[in-house]
Amino acid sequence: MRAVLITLLPAALALSSCQEAATPVLEQEGERLTIERLYASPDLTGPTARSVRFSPDGSRITFLRAKEEDRTVQDLWAMDVETGRTYVLVDARQLAPEERELTEAEIQFRERARITATGVVSYDWDEAGDAVLVPLDGDVFYVDVESGEARRLTETEAFETDAKVSPRGGYVSFIRDQNLWVHDLATGEERALTTEGGGLISWGMAEFVAQEEMSRYTGYWWSPDDSRIAVARVDESPVMVVERFGISAEGVSVSEQRYPRAGTPNAIVTLHVIDLASGEVVDMDLGDETDIYLNRVNWSRSGGTLWVQRQNRAQTQWDLLALNPTTGAEDATRRITETADTWINLDHDLHTTAGGGLLYLSEQSGFRHIRRVHADGTAEDLTSGNWVVDGIAGLDEESGTVWFTGWMESPLERHLYSVSLEGDEPVRLTQGQGRWSVSVGSGGSGFIGTYSDVETPPSTALFAMDGERIAWVEENPLDETHPYAPYLARHVWPEYGTLTAADGETDLHWQMYRPDHCTASTPCPAIVQVYGGPGVQTVHTGWQSLRDQILVQSGYVLFKVDNRGSSNRGHAFEAALHLRMGILEVEDQLAGLDWLQARDFVDADRVGLWGWSYGGYMTLMTTLQAPGRFAAGIAGAPVTDWSLYDTHYTERFMSTPQENPEGYEAGSVFAHLDGYETPLLVIHGMADDNVTFDHSTRLFAELQERGELFEMMTYPGQRHGIRPPPLQIHLLKTQMAFFDRHLWPER
Repeated sequence: MRAVLITLLPAALALSSCQEAATPVLEQEGERLTIERLYASPDLTGPTARSVRFSPDGSRITFLRAKEEDRTVQDLWAMDVETGRTYVLVDARQLAPEERELTEAEIQFRERARITATGVVSYDWDEAGDAVLVPLDGDVFYVDVESGEARRLTETEAFETDAKVSPRGGYVSFIRDQNLWVHDLATGEERALTTEGGGLISWGMAEFVAQEEMSRYTGYWWSPDDSRIAVARVDESPVMVVERFGISAEGVSVSEQRYPRAGTPNAIVTLHVIDLASGEVVDMDLGDETDIYLNRVNWSRSGGTLWVQRQNRAQTQWDLLALNPTTGAEDATRRITETADTWINLDHDLHTTAGGGLLYLSEQSGFRHIRRVHADGTAEDLTSGNWVVDGIAGLDEESGTVWFTGWMESPLERHLYSVSLEGDEPVRLTQGQGRWSVSVGSGGSGFIGTYSDVETPPSTALFAMDGERIAWVEENPLDETHPYAPYLARHVWPEYGTLTAADGETDLHWQMYRPDHCTASTPCPAIVQVYGGPGVQTVHTGWQSLRDQILVQSGYVLFKVDNRGSSNRGHAFEAALHLRMGILEVEDQLAGLDWLQARDFVDADRVGLWGWSYGGYMTLMTTLQAPGRFAAGIAGAPVTDWSLYDTHYTERFMSTPQENPEGYEAGSVFAHLDGYETPLLVIHGMADDNVTFDHSTRLFAELQERGELFEMMTYPGQRHGIRPPPLQIHLLKTQMAFFDRHLWPER
């Protein structure tokens, strides 16, 4: 098999003057990284700015930053653009010294949104740039940015969620007890716009699959002039009940979770527009078919059109509807429809223009690119080629410029580009060999860029649109003062390359950590880390998880390869697994194993495999379909039968169990248990509400019935992610102990 080795340049050489990085000179006897220190404070990645954005007037930059003494708690920080001064705007512990216990709805929301921190986890600016809205302690605070004074808008036993400032700054809206409320900032009056919410009915909230699979975390949208709100109504009564046992150390609670498993009914979602002055509710026409997905909602700039994205149940058709918010009727002449033989991916990149046109991302060419639609319905692509646009970062109609992030040079690097509204060749604006995340200021006044590569932890700065750095927001230099400095001398840097997939022609990108002592004369055991499913890219040149260093500094070679089905290689690469999950991905991972075992510095008889979620599924499917190829496997929170997983995710790739019974059978772990041979550890949170615990308990029961020996570790009260630091320490120690027993028993 062909392999191309790529060694990255040192950060100091790879970066231009707009993103300098000092190469640290440290003693080679650096400390060894321990599991306890990995999860302690301060965060070893260093001070990292998250949720970075401009204030509406462009005078400030705000961001979330973890406390140095407790990396699990975030504060809201601000930087004055003119002076460069940074300061704490909202100290979470001062505003709420002891946060109250989260409600079940808030726990589920944070799990869906992958929010792992506490303290300030979100915020919203008012349009004038005078104040920020901060949900904290179950209530809503309105913070004056000049004085820092915090005004508590709510103080109730209920938990207010999804708080927003209206576009013109007249109101604050939020969800309370499954209803939509507004608070008039001028009068202090608050009122419920809906009252029916409760039980199986909710207003303004995103249903389970919208949050978990569509990345839609809200169910209401303000009009530009503050006069109306588009609101989703969700009826969960058709959804099947899955009894979820919240097993904790203190006892057992039983939750009757409405969980739409593949092939079963979804919630009924309708859309309405509420007039704030009159209270009138207008029903929006989403079509005669009710078994659909409400994906996204956007108001036009004038407020005269409500743009609604809708998918059919099979997700093979995507419609962009132009609805009249006054009557609810559709203007069918403006509808945009795209279809696919496999599925339509979703994004967040609909941008309306002043003349009634819009920009959106389309994969109709086979690769995600920017499409411009004029007011008269004519359209053209602004970008093209065998590479992928990541997202639209900004639009300035006056200069006729669109800014976007994408993977134009390599699927391993993400950069910022500009392209004319006329569709000229894109111009790259950022440097380096890693990954950029950006936020473009109004009118293209500048951008906030966060950059990282394998030798540069995330650093954030304010840049001019030509890429010249103006000021640091969070420099985070990897120097002698950095939290990771004591451990840097022992750090093992990754190597990159490609190998050939199981089809004999497709290149797959791999990433490998090789300790210095691993040679032909002293070959080392290896661990393969896998995810393998759609929507995720494991191999990239951004800053890497320091968890990897625990494995490598323990003497293991660590290897990762992105099989067909993973992201940022085009739709055909991703859709290769359509209707047959757990087959092609396994073939490619075994091709990667062949390549790895051919390295003379790897002990071919001592290779382990591990993954979480889809990666846990891949661990099971790969070891079962290739018995004896791996010496040990760890499956964390694994899917075991796709008929037990949710509708929107599973049916996107597999259709329904009724329509694709052969695919569901072949993709089930239970169909391959005759190949059980590899020593196995299964790990699962006992209160997991995503990959529910019965995925694992059914596997446990079947293996026990067959008389097969295996190991398991369950975490009472934990969901799909194991969050508290003490449990993260326990989890990693459990994994390391298992691999040491089976891959390095002579230790």
